[in-house]
Amino acid sequence: MASTSRLDVLPRVTCPNHPDSILVEDYRAGDMICPECGLVVGDRVIDVGSEWRTFSNDKATKDPSRVGDTQNPLLNDGDLTTMIGKGTGAASFDEFGNSKYQNRRTMSSSDRAMMNAFKEITNMADRINLPRNIVDRTNNLFKQVYEQKSLKGRSNDAIASACLYIACRQEGVPRTFKEICAVSRISKKEIGRCFKLILKALETSVDLITTGDFMSRFCSNLGLPKQVQMAATHIARKAVELDLVPGRSPISVAAAAIYMASQASAEKRTQKEIGDIAGVADVTIRQSYRLIYPRAPDLFTADFKFDTPVDKLPQL
Repeated sequence: MASTSRLDVLPRVTCPNHPDSILVEDYRAGDMICPECGLVVGDRVIDVGSEWRTFSNDKATKDPSRVGDTQNPLLNDGDLTTMIGKGTGAASFDEFGNSKYQNRRTMSSSDRAMMNAFKEITNMADRINLPRNIVDRTNNLFKQVYEQKSLKGRSNDAIASACLYIACRQEGVPRTFKEICAVSRISKKEIGRCFKLILKALETSVDLITTGDFMSRFCSNLGLPKQVQMAATHIARKAVELDLVPGRSPISVAAAAIYMASQASAEKRTQKEIGDIAGVADVTIRQSYRLIYPRAPDLFTADFKFDTPVDKLPQL
C-alpha cells in the first residue's frame, strides 16, 4: 500500500518502506517505482505532457499534437482548453455558409491577461539570454502582483518588466534598468516606479547590487582577459572600502575600474567602448575615474603586470 502525506495542497506519493526515497517513473508502463526495494507504489500514472505522434495517414505538415499544451499551474483552470479545428468539408457548414462548430471563449479574461504577460516575459528573457529558472520566478512574481490587484492603473508590460528585473536580482544575476528597458517597450522611469511598488506590495526585498555583480559580464563582453577582470574587481572593491566613490552607482564604479585596469594593461579599451557595454555615459565614467585616480597605486594587486605604469595612466 502507498502512503500519502499532504504537502501544502498536493498529495505526495511515497513508498511505505522508504518514505524519503525519490520514486522513479516508468513512462511506458505508467508506474511509480521505489528505487530501493522495487515496490510499485503507483500505477496508471497519467502523462500530462503533449502527445507527439503521427499516424500513417497523417501528412508530415500536420501538427501531431492532439491534446494541447501541457498544464500551466499558474492559470486558474490549468490552461486545459479545447480548440475546435476549422472544418474543410461540406458537413462543417450550415445552409448559410456559417461554421457549425465554433469555439467559445472558455478562458477567463484574467487568465488571458496572464498568458499574454507570460509570453512577453519569455520574449524579453530570450532577448538577453536569461535561463528558464528566472522566467519561472518572474511568472510567479507577476501572478502574485496581478492577483493582489495592488498596481491598478499600471500596464501589464510595465509590471512584467519590473518583475523580470526583481527576479534577476533575486537569482543573483542582476541586470541594469537600461538592459531591461532595451528589451521591453516600457521607459526606464516607469519600470523603476513599478519596481518600488511591487517590493512594497509583496513585502519583499532584494539584495543591494555591488560592482562584482556586473564585472565578469562587462569584461567578457569587452573581450578582456582574466587578469584585467581580476584587477578591475580588486580596484572597484578597494575603492568602495576606502570610501573613494560616495554616492556613485555600482555600475559607474565598475566601468571606471575596468577603464583603469585596461589602461594599465596591454588590452586597452576606450571610455566609449566601456560605456556602450555598461550602459553609462562617458562623462559618468570620467567622474568616477577622477575620484579613484589619486589612490591608483593603492588599488592594484601586488602581482599585477603593468604594461603602462601607474604614473603614466590617463589623468582625464
